[in-house]
Amino acid sequence: MTNIPNNIVAVEQKIAQASIKAQRQDKVRLLAVSKTKPVSSIKQAFLQGLSHFGENYVQESVEKIQQIKTDPSFDKPIHWYFIGPLQSNKTRPVAEHFDWVQSVDRLKIAQRLSQQRPDDMPDLNICLQVNISGEQSKSGTTLSQVLELAAQVQDLPRIKLRGIMAIPQKSDDPKIVEQQFLALHEIYQTLKQQYKDIDTLSMGMSGDLESAIKCGSTMVRIGTDIFGAR
Repeated sequence: MTNIPNNIVAVEQKIAQASIKAQRQDKVRLLAVSKTKPVSSIKQAFLQGLSHFGENYVQESVEKIQQIKTDPSFDKPIHWYFIGPLQSNKTRPVAEHFDWVQSVDRLKIAQRLSQQRPDDMPDLNICLQVNISGEQSKSGTTLSQVLELAAQVQDLPRIKLRGIMAIPQKSDDPKIVEQQFLALHEIYQTLKQQYKDIDTLSMGMSGDLESAIKCGSTMVRIGTDIFGAR
């Protein structure tokens, strides 16, 4: 049986050690990827001190968000991140329930999120997803197009451009992964110089957390090492 509290302690130690090794002074945020996991598992993570959760599937996540809103044991704010591929016909519930969308890969998605974000909610934080490896099976804009996309979405109302997100190709060679992370970090630094709200470089998962932190990640997305295999 998965021991979620112990797993969180181990992951937080791994992040701390990687940060020290990389001589990082800034804090790397832990985003707990709770997709396909029940509310009971999210509650265990919440009681261990986590408040940032990532989801991939629209209907499943909206049901969990609504259930948690009515549960008095969740007595502090939770920050919800949509991190999965997003189709244009599914943007409304995401705009209405999430705090962040990290998987914006084209202008149409950003425009719909902007139009559908309720006026009584804070601006929706977004990251542009970059297909850093160029794999056809992955979502994301290209490295060459991300600056143009950023310029297009920057001025849309009710959304706030915060950074970029990527998933590198799977490789047993850490140098290949690190090359992709470093390319992403370079684009991140360029965006940071151009736009005042840029502060998020979301890269690194259970298998490549240390490399991501070494290459400048500000947020790691961890699912398996917290909640166990799916």
